[in-house]
Amino acid sequence: MVDLSVVEASNDRLPAHITAVFVGATSGIGLYTLRALVRHCTHPTIYFIGRSHDAGTRILSELRSTNPTGKYTFLPSDVSLLKNVDALCETIKQAERHLNLLFQSQGTMDSSATTQEGLPAMASLALHSRTRFTLNLLPLLRAAPSPRRVVSVLTGTKEAPITAPDVYLRGLGMAKLRGESASMVTLSLEEAARRAPEVSFVHTFPGPVSTGIAREGGRMMLGLTKVMQVLLWPFYVSEGETGERHLFAATSARFPAQSEEGEDPAVGTDGRVGSGVYTVDEKSEVGGVGVLGTLRRSRDEGKGEWVWGELRKDFVRITGQECL
Repeated sequence: MVDLSVVEASNDRLPAHITAVFVGATSGIGLYTLRALVRHCTHPTIYFIGRSHDAGTRILSELRSTNPTGKYTFLPSDVSLLKNVDALCETIKQAERHLNLLFQSQGTMDSSATTQEGLPAMASLALHSRTRFTLNLLPLLRAAPSPRRVVSVLTGTKEAPITAPDVYLRGLGMAKLRGESASMVTLSLEEAARRAPEVSFVHTFPGPVSTGIAREGGRMMLGLTKVMQVLLWPFYVSEGETGERHLFAATSARFPAQSEEGEDPAVGTDGRVGSGVYTVDEKSEVGGVGVLGTLRRSRDEGKGEWVWGELRKDFVRITGQECL
């Protein structure tokens, strides 16, 4: 475990100016991390995206009160739709010359919902939306001074063999859903890293944290979540700690891009120190030997290319192009 004091000390050394995009930041881990960044960075420029106008307005007021020297823009949108992702990225690209951080935590527990573009909403938010944001904003990330980072909050360090016939995450039990989606997200980040060696990519697992996402999973999921909260309460990570640890994942020199020199760099997903892609748990530690072995076997089976190819087919089918 990386001690929380080490995490906070790293966060206290942030650059005075950081430009960041937070997707899914009107609640949960995105919001907790956004709050941490605003506390630690003197002059942040932040775009945060969510569906709730009321929540966005409330958070804008909170951020301006916490740090009046920052610049904050709320962009309301349903990011399960790729057309909306493209529109948001166009807005950001028109306004900014570079981007230090893309932080994504969008998701849903509603396994029955389908988007207007014909994608299962769970898969769209976990894979398609995140990958599309990443591809669209890579030019801004590559142009930035350090840090240059993409963080995807889902199930990092829980990677398992991919057995599903597609990337849509349908019909999987909870254990398979967690493990296979973890591998798909990590492998997609590895493919993005090949296009942008100047950028580092981190896939995190937050551990048990109160986020409210279970509301969208129906009564059964909500009930199960409440039971798990009681059973796992001693292990729950507080909002403040998860915000600090995710800001650490988003900015620490421990997770450098493959073209950068890191400070005590961590082992990447390919087993090499400082290789540019990292899978990180709730205590800020990278995945161990078992996780790295699973990912190596998945690569040997061509699963990285397969995931990327499936996503690309959907991008072209829905939008006509791989990215903006």
